[in-house]
Amino acid sequence: MFRARFLNDRIWRAKIEMPQSIYSIKCPFCNILLLCFPEICRNKVCPYENLEKDKRSGNVRIGICDDEKEIRNILAEIIQRVFPEAELPFYPSGDALLLSGSQPDILFLDIQMPDKSGMETAMELRKKNKRTILIFVTALEEYVFQAFDVGAYHYLVKPFSEEKFAEVLQKAVKELEEREKAESAETEKKTPSLMITSGGKHIAVHWEDIVYAEIFDRKILLHTMDEDIEYYGKMKELETKAGDSFYRSHRAYLVNFDYIRKYDATTIYLEKGQALMAKQNYREFVKSYLKYNQRHGEIGRD
Repeated sequence: MFRARFLNDRIWRAKIEMPQSIYSIKCPFCNILLLCFPEICRNKVCPYENLEKDKRSGNVRIGICDDEKEIRNILAEIIQRVFPEAELPFYPSGDALLLSGSQPDILFLDIQMPDKSGMETAMELRKKNKRTILIFVTALEEYVFQAFDVGAYHYLVKPFSEEKFAEVLQKAVKELEEREKAESAETEKKTPSLMITSGGKHIAVHWEDIVYAEIFDRKILLHTMDEDIEYYGKMKELETKAGDSFYRSHRAYLVNFDYIRKYDATTIYLEKGQALMAKQNYREFVKSYLKYNQRHGEIGRD
């Protein structure tokens, strides 16, 4: 079995101790740049020989954010082998990524970078971009739980094999396709907005604009980022219409998962305002929130 662990930190850092020729050799069978002795690949035990190229990947943007040029090139070599038509933007730092305004479909992000760490970069990225499938590449295991907070799809811990990297990449592209299909189906079947009557006027409120709803003075008060809208209605009916992007955390509160910043056993803190958490609902809320995050950005770890 092919055991060349090209993402081993010790190999990455040992360039000055190893002959330059080792770093420039390409596999004679699959044309992949190797960070191993060529005898391994000459045995024809190639990690890519059974991989099928995805011909539909021409419109996929797969970004690589790492401060080391050699590592960016190595990851790009593998990506091009598996998805030869994919677009590959490079970012030498977190600031370069954020200032570019780019929104790659899939992003491989290093954590240990000078100036702005990968985790800090991810936090800022998520404020404007919640769609990118984020995959951390790091030697530090202790950040795995913080990765969950920024909706990471996977957490690759060095050292790992080339086979593992290719496997995670393929799964990420499949996840991207499944999300696009789900979003398309959701758009077709879902009512585009909530119709209510407020102040004698009929108003359409988009579901994605609702941060949370609460019962206030025998009315329902809808909180959006821009305004608060009150109308006469029943919270149970609103909960039924809202779907699985919302959760009834308390008899008087219905929250949108998409706007949650943090929570504890008594309170949910949202991007605007906060909602109460009923003690008996806390366990079920956590399960529902985990499922929501799995649909919109699953975290994995090996």
